[in-house]
Amino acid sequence: MSDSQGSGIGDQGSGIRDPGSGIRDQGSDGVHGGSAKENSASSVSSPDPRSPIPDPRSPIPDLLSVQHLTTVFDLASGVAPAVIDVSFHVAAGETLCLVGESGSGKSVTALSILRLVQKPGRIAGGTIVFKGRDLLTLDEREMQKIRGAGIALVFQEPMTALNPVFTIGSQIEETLMVHGIARGRAARDRAVELLEAVSIPEPQKRVRDYPHQLSGGLRQRALIALALACGPSLVIADEPTTALDVTIQAQILDLLRDLQKRLGLALLLITHDLGVVAEMADRVAVMYAGRIVEEAPVRALFRDPRHPYTRGLLGSIPGGARGSKLKAIHGTVPPIGHLPPGCAFAPRCPQRFEPCDIVPPGVTALLPRDSDLPPKGDSYRDEAKGGGLAADPASNQDSCGFRLQAEEHTARCYLYSPAIDPQIATEVTR
Repeated sequence: MSDSQGSGIGDQGSGIRDPGSGIRDQGSDGVHGGSAKENSASSVSSPDPRSPIPDPRSPIPDLLSVQHLTTVFDLASGVAPAVIDVSFHVAAGETLCLVGESGSGKSVTALSILRLVQKPGRIAGGTIVFKGRDLLTLDEREMQKIRGAGIALVFQEPMTALNPVFTIGSQIEETLMVHGIARGRAARDRAVELLEAVSIPEPQKRVRDYPHQLSGGLRQRALIALALACGPSLVIADEPTTALDVTIQAQILDLLRDLQKRLGLALLLITHDLGVVAEMADRVAVMYAGRIVEEAPVRALFRDPRHPYTRGLLGSIPGGARGSKLKAIHGTVPPIGHLPPGCAFAPRCPQRFEPCDIVPPGVTALLPRDSDLPPKGDSYRDEAKGGGLAADPASNQDSCGFRLQAEEHTARCYLYSPAIDPQIATEVTR
């Protein structure tokens, strides 16, 4: 068998039949509980740091709920946290974009969800609930059934994710066989259907090609086809357009959007490209130095970014006034194991003040502003993305049932409340 890395997805149209595929067993990580330090502040409530963050969204159950996830690496110099107290949720059919600079912990978060973090890394605490089951409590055999068939992963670089000594077709067929979907001729026919579904030309021919015989764009499409073989409910795409030129990037994004619409997929899209975020996201989680520092519906985030880091990211996008100087965020993301004692962004922040250098801030639920609310009949999900969704002003929901509430806008910053990690507070107006 090939040593391919893939995932899977079924279909409700476009000729894709039953689910079946999978990520090869790469071992499981250790899972150990951890304790959060207790802090107190007179003006801030201090709930159990292990309890879920309140979710003011619609009653639609979350497909994936990550709460207080912490992943560390045991180095010779000590324990180095790469993901720190990360919480987010993804509903069925929703697109959440996880955005941040390289080294922010985005890919480690994705690997943690599938328990593919290799030693010396390990998951030190938190919960990862998928369809009502905490993945951190499952044994390795049960996790193998989740990888590919429940949650698919599209890797960042297809040339390293695909096995160079096996044909594209054989790697898809192996995935189908491992998950008991099909064998022999049926598996080959299914592989051809999957390649056709991702718009690879001449799929009967390409199924016999090796990865090096395909262009970068076709390799990425083949990797997506591998992720579609088992019918997962959630696809995690780790920077799927990074190594592609602009034209091919647009084609891959169109493909993902079309597949999501046809198959009802939930999508966790990891990227550092804010153009991709604006085009694809329903909600955005901005990550920095292992923590989510701001989370909001995509339109609210672009209209009114609240965390200084988010403002810096948006301010560094080219395309300002003619002749204006491109803004940049000074400094670099601190390496894991060498985080400052307070807010990790404080050394680079133009708005830092006294408490920022002392202890990490807690989560602040930001109060709605006029700019946060969608115009009547509008939706946070742009119609140009193909959804054609219209908000219901009475219920404040779009046609898929997602709440369009400004209460979902949260940030970790002392500019808005004195909340100290792990406290949760409401924005203090001044």
